[in-house]
Amino acid sequence: MLVIVCYDVNTETPAGRRRLRRVAKACEGVGQRVQKSVFECQLDLARMEALERKLLSIIDTETDCLRLYRLADTKGCEVREHGRFKATDYEQPLVI
Repeated sequence: MLVIVCYDVNTETPAGRRRLRRVAKACEGVGQRVQKSVFECQLDLARMEALERKLLSIIDTETDCLRLYRLADTKGCEVREHGRFKATDYEQPLVI
């Protein structure tokens, strides 16, 4: 399933900047960055829950925001891209 991870980490303190780097690194390990604080991840339910637990252990729920959108059936899902970034299509071969 496709999981969209969005986050907003308060970076006013050095600890906040560390949290931001840790959240980004955790997301980079399982998905592709599509915007500065937005990742698209192809995950099964167990891996999504593991990622959610990991991110919740990093963020400060008093000052930060984390949102995960689970799109179970992406067959009818349409993504329109504009601008420089072009996402990797994981349905196609990655090596040509």
